[in-house]
Amino acid sequence: MKFDIVTIFPRMLEAFIGNGVIGRAVTDGKLDVSIHDLRTFTSDRHKSVDDVPYGGGPGMVMKAEPFKRAVALIRRERSDPNVVVMTSPQGRIFNHGEALRLSRLRHVVLLCGRYEGVDERVCKSVDAEELSIGDYVTSGGELPAAVILDAVARLVPGVVGDEASVQNDSFVRGLLDFPHYTRPQLFEADPVPEILLSGNHAEIKRWRKREAIRRTFKRRPDLLSAATLDKEELEVLQDLQTSGDN
Repeated sequence: MKFDIVTIFPRMLEAFIGNGVIGRAVTDGKLDVSIHDLRTFTSDRHKSVDDVPYGGGPGMVMKAEPFKRAVALIRRERSDPNVVVMTSPQGRIFNHGEALRLSRLRHVVLLCGRYEGVDERVCKSVDAEELSIGDYVTSGGELPAAVILDAVARLVPGVVGDEASVQNDSFVRGLLDFPHYTRPQLFEADPVPEILLSGNHAEIKRWRKREAIRRTFKRRPDLLSAATLDKEELEVLQDLQTSGDN
């Protein structure tokens, strides 16, 4: 899968894609990630990517022309993308469903905004959609772009070595993950649940199902209405709803 990221701080993202799961996937050829410095697409000697806002007000607004030129170069030299995404707090919320949708595409372009905002005409000019990683504001689009890249890449076959790990992640079926434990068996008088030491894999599987339902019921009950549950999980949920156990 191919990603192109347009930013005024390429080194922020170069460090990210050079490490961890993403770094290994790039090295192994599972991902093709290219970072473009927006300033190289400016036309003045100061390499200006922003200007004062029409109508006055605080801050600076990112100009449309550099983004237009950057996407044009990507289309010419890296292939026509399936989607261009502008990271924006005004966009549609990015969640597991959005990550799954993007992971099924061949080529995604991510545009990183900064300053007070981006000229309203950018998205129309390059046919971009806007995605937000949450109801808060970061200093720029680089962190949201990294979040989107990481979440999407994990769903690309071969990127995560143990694909069963991905299938058990929170939100995959609309549930939070079950609790995890490792050594030591006793930590600050808090023991590992006995069932996990039993060696009975069928019972461990049932315990993990129940704990995933219990945790979701307690922490994110809003997820349960759209969750994909099997018969056993539905029975667990009904018991929790009846007893109020959390």
